[in-house]
Amino acid sequence: MNVNNFAAVPLLGTLLLSLVPPVTQAQEVRVYSGRHYSSDNAIYERFTKATGIKVRLLESNDSAIVERLRNEGRNSSADVLILVDAAKLAHATELGLFQPIGNAELMRDVPLSLRDPKGRWFGLTRRVRAFVVNPKLVNPGSLRTYADLANPALKGKLCLRNRNSVYNQSLVADQLILRGQPATRSWIRGMIANLADPVYTSDTVLARDVARGKCGVGVVNSYYVARMLSGQNGAADKALAARVRIVYPNPAHVNVSGAGVTRHATNRTQAIQLIEYLTSPTAAEGFAQGSFEYPLKGFGNNPILKRFGPFTPDGLSAAQLGAKAKAASQLMADNGWQ
Repeated sequence: MNVNNFAAVPLLGTLLLSLVPPVTQAQEVRVYSGRHYSSDNAIYERFTKATGIKVRLLESNDSAIVERLRNEGRNSSADVLILVDAAKLAHATELGLFQPIGNAELMRDVPLSLRDPKGRWFGLTRRVRAFVVNPKLVNPGSLRTYADLANPALKGKLCLRNRNSVYNQSLVADQLILRGQPATRSWIRGMIANLADPVYTSDTVLARDVARGKCGVGVVNSYYVARMLSGQNGAADKALAARVRIVYPNPAHVNVSGAGVTRHATNRTQAIQLIEYLTSPTAAEGFAQGSFEYPLKGFGNNPILKRFGPFTPDGLSAAQLGAKAKAASQLMADNGWQ
């Protein structure tokens, strides 16, 4: 497929960006990405300046990207697939959309817990599933672990996103592995009994309602509140975010966004170069900072995240989480998580 065809293929909700002027037809890499942060573009531009390799980017939600790549098969023009959440990466792996690559730089720069053991995908950023707390309604000090969300003292004060949220599926997978099925089942039922409102479809909307006092505590990826505090969402969201506290459970569930070389990549060498670049210490810091995520190692230099304080990961690997995602989703459905 030539560049013109790549640009012309329609996909609802997608945006095709040619980030830099053409270098040569051979010196390019084509990326299908489930990430949708404008700050990523600056990192791709730096990669092009450093290597001369042009980045062609197609962005959409993860499910649409995966379905498109699966349908295209060996005719796909994608070289790199970027997805958010271990469950999405595991699903793409099951579909055979990645090819394994053995690469010393990637093995060095990406911790084992943040990559596929067989080298089919590699973590790019970390995100933490945190408590967002309205201190006027709930004492932040009373929340230490995810198990506390089932405490009857929180009845009528808890907000949760729906069970279709892959972030919550991975959180339940996390608890399944750490605590076993009986304890996780009881935990889910306890949380459902504590709900203040029907489940939400967005972490941002949930955080707003915690700030407004519709509930005292909710569960969100911390970067949603960090983005509100930054002012990126506007002055109203910034003011709302100032009313809440982010509390990291100890230990904390840590998830990833990640990338791999597609099974039928035409520009395999350039694809590997891009993933090497994105996971290198300098680029990884910038890739995470613009989206208010955490880099692969350490806590980064984002001033808002520094206000949230450090967290202690619970030690589970992204591959473990992905492997339990289906079981977690079924357990949620069986126990009343809408």
